Amino acid sequence: MLNMADGLARLGALAENPVVHTLADAFAAAGFDLAVVGGPVRDAILGRETHDLDFTTDAQPDDILRIVTPVSTAQWDIGRAFGTIGARVQGEQVEITTYRADSYDGVTRKPTVEFGDTIDGDLIRRDFTVNAMALQVPAVKLIDPTGGVEDLVAGVLRTPTDPHVSFGDDPLRMLRGARFSAQLGFAIDDATTAAIEQLRGTLSIVSPERIQSELVRLMQTDDPVRGIRVLVDTGLVDEFLPEISALRLEVDEHHHHKDVYEHSLTVLRQAIELEHSRHPGAVSDVPLRIAALLHDIGKPRTRKLEDGGAVTFHHHDVVGSRMARKRLQALRFDTATTDTVATLIELHLRFFGYAEGAWTDAAVRRYVRDAGDELERLHILTRADVTTRNKRKASRLASAYDDIEARIAALREQEELDSIRPELDGNRIQEVLGIRPGREVGEAYRFLLDLRLDEGVIGADAAEQRLREWWATRG
Repeated sequence: MLNMADGLARLGALAENPVVHTLADAFAAAGFDLAVVGGPVRDAILGRETHDLDFTTDAQPDDILRIVTPVSTAQWDIGRAFGTIGARVQGEQVEITTYRADSYDGVTRKPTVEFGDTIDGDLIRRDFTVNAMALQVPAVKLIDPTGGVEDLVAGVLRTPTDPHVSFGDDPLRMLRGARFSAQLGFAIDDATTAAIEQLRGTLSIVSPERIQSELVRLMQTDDPVRGIRVLVDTGLVDEFLPEISALRLEVDEHHHHKDVYEHSLTVLRQAIELEHSRHPGAVSDVPLRIAALLHDIGKPRTRKLEDGGAVTFHHHDVVGSRMARKRLQALRFDTATTDTVATLIELHLRFFGYAEGAWTDAAVRRYVRDAGDELERLHILTRADVTTRNKRKASRLASAYDDIEARIAALREQEELDSIRPELDGNRIQEVLGIRPGREVGEAYRFLLDLRLDEGVIGADAAEQRLREWWATRG
């Protein structure tokens, strides 16, 4: 429960922040108003750590630049057309924006930029009431024209104006609602939720890059599952990631299988828990989290109802990997993230064969080779993928994975698993076989790599002998 007395006290501490204090004095001396606005004010009241400091003022961009120049080490005016001047003050990056009173055409997200006359007018055009508060400095006065404090106390997300108007102006705000729900642990009020359901199709005017950015920020939160439920329950996810809602497979009375949607959310939560326990203090691993969420998206396409009530999803790992790659490319994710997610999904079932019977050293080497740089993420995803309520089965799988990690560690010490390669390089292959560069060298290299994976280190002399024997049998 939010203690408002403590929250208001923290606003005083925010006003005394060295960066805030420096800018407040500079603007006051120049005869202009200045206020910290949005997230920093919300987070101060909630007692949350805040990073970026945003300010709003009645000063015009030229005046802002003139005022901040003497008290900052760097300035940039790339946002001047939108009334924003950036600066580095006492080592921190800040943005100061002239009061805005923008209007939208309802066709694009680009507003017609209009500078406003009042801070109230600036605040009421923001996305949610909890972000539409400002702390006027140096007077230390809270400005809250839309009831943001009351909504903070209630734990509710609500738009400052009619949600149909707010989301009609900028549909990306619907995605922000899901993200803030996860980030703050707040519910979205009924009218706002209804508007998202009705206006979800307008997300089509938002660029894939902006949608991707909001999805990433959602996945960086401590509990993205809450936001994902908002996206699925409102249907908004169908506008950019329909594979998620498709996981809610219909279950009939004759064929029974695990709820794939709920399973995927559980895997995501468990992956985050393992991420924190194995790498405390590390930044959120977004590619791992996306892979956890999407690891079973191939199941709807591969679902087959068998006689006797069984349900199978043969090759859903391979199908799901291709689907994820295509979807992430459409959302303009970078190649590294896309490759990581696709690889993890394709490999996420590989371990379960080990649980049925111990692998040979060769199988362990191939597991490491195929995972490559994603091995640690694969460890986490595979462990997180165990959601059975059968404690005996869960314990058996956990023990099996403990064993495979121990085997990998032992082999890594013995054989430098991270850099597995044949014991002869391409030049030596050509010398031994007396051949020129070409396809046959590649075939010989692959033969030696398989030999290395199957038998470990056998020595260069033995590798040459085995290579000659293989070459002699090719006909």
